[in-house]
Amino acid sequence: MPNQEVNFAKALETAISLPGSIMQAYSNFHNYSIGNQLLALIQCSSRGLEPGPINTFPGWQRLGRHVKRGERALMLCMPLTRKQRSTSDNESGELDHDEAFSTAFMFKPRWFTLAQTEGEEFQLPSLPEWDTQTALANFGYTQKAFTDTDGNTQGYSQGDEFAINPVAQLPWKTLFHELGHLVLGHTHEDPKERTSKALREVEAESVALLCCEALNLPGAKYCRGYIQSYWPKGTPIPEANAKRILGASDKILRAGKPNTSVTAH
Repeated sequence: MPNQEVNFAKALETAISLPGSIMQAYSNFHNYSIGNQLLALIQCSSRGLEPGPINTFPGWQRLGRHVKRGERALMLCMPLTRKQRSTSDNESGELDHDEAFSTAFMFKPRWFTLAQTEGEEFQLPSLPEWDTQTALANFGYTQKAFTDTDGNTQGYSQGDEFAINPVAQLPWKTLFHELGHLVLGHTHEDPKERTSKALREVEAESVALLCCEALNLPGAKYCRGYIQSYWPKGTPIPEANAKRILGASDKILRAGKPNTSVTAH
């Protein structure tokens, strides 16, 4: 599969348009970022492979399995850290050497799904639990009392705080929507350079969709309708925004797992 076909905008489009795809990706590939989960699912579907746990060639060997002859690796996005060195003159006239590190992301074909291997029996890993209070503690966010007098308002967020209407129709959907606003940084944007309301809502509701479906919670159907009310159907969400959405969703899903710490901003 050419590199240009493997991108996060396509992965997000698949998640939004195909009900059940996120849960399928998360249940099979939850040890990876949600972006890579969707990329793996798309490639399995296009090749007719049964989705399942993925690992590298040596990773499967360590588990007592080997990749079948002729199988092609799946392509995922992986970070590559590079050392950069700069030279400058100090006050004494001697040269200083400063080392810095930069991270680039590249698509690499190194992973194989369980269906592409054979060997010893493999125990499927269990899905991780997710807890609201664990996530809030990891992020440093606070849920405050709902004081809006408009009964139609489901929730709102400001700074590092959020509130949910105690009679919200879909409290999980609302929770993830407001967490999406916070993790995406919408509540800390400069008013003069603020993201448009339509894009803010699309980003936050896409986060809600990904989290609700990944955890098999109600609300995904309404998320899709909400997104389409702000974003024309058939118009792809830009790659940069797709990366932001997938990254925020991944942070939220990881933050709620036991013994996990994250950086919110």
